[in-house]
Order: sequence, then C-alpha cells, then structure tokens
Amino acid sequence: MKNEPITLERIDELLQFLPLFEKLEGEFVERWGGGEKTPDGAINMPFPVYPPDVEQFFRLASQPCWCDYQYNLGDPGAMLEDDSLVQSAGMEQIKTMLTYCVRGERFCSGHWGAVLRSGRVVALLKRLQVLRASM
Repeated sequence: MKNEPITLERIDELLQFLPLFEKLEGEFVERWGGGEKTPDGAINMPFPVYPPDVEQFFRLASQPCWCDYQYNLGDPGAMLEDDSLVQSAGMEQIKTMLTYCVRGERFCSGHWGAVLRSGRVVALLKRLQVLRASM
C-alpha cells in the first residue's frame, strides 16, 4: 500500500494536540470499563475509555500518510525510548514511531495512555514541530 503525502495541514492537525497533552499531565484515561462478570459467568476484559481528544489524536495519527507499513522490521519501541533518536528523527522515523504508538492499543489495552503518560508522544510532537518550522 502506498502512503499519502504528509502535508502541512496533516502536520498541523497533530500539532494542535501538543499544548493539550503537555497540560493533561497524565490524565489520559477517563476511566476503565469492563472487568465485570456477565450472567453466564464470563468476565469482560477491562478496557480504557479515553477522552475525546485522545481518541481524535490517534484517529488522525492513524491516517495513511502517517502509517509506516514496514514499521515492525525494526524495533520502534526502542526507537521511541531513545531521547537522542527522537530529538533528531526525520519524518520517516516519526512515522515509524507514530505507527507503533497507534497500533500498540490493538495488542495492549491502555497502550495509548501509557505512551502519552510517558511523555513520548509529546516528544514526538515537539520534534514534528521543529521539522514543520523548517518546511
């Protein structure tokens, strides 16, 4: 699948969340749902309920222009944890790390909250802001 180009508008869509995510200071999950027993004895797995702004950010970050379809060929989690790499990342590396952030929720409930709480998404957005200024 071919990626769409990353436009200034697409960058700005993500950057609008930077001040909000810096301000939230860890309040990225409204509550946890599930976890209760059903009448037939099954237990629903707990799941995070995210605020609308968090949902919207990850919806925008999952657009085809931000998707790295080869992201699992490296170790995007380790990339995201490397401060110097994030601070010097190019657009392709940002796409790889954003793809990891977006897709992680499929495999681990609460992943979005964890990458936001850790400050890694804010660090990516700050780097994206620097790249945006040079365009």
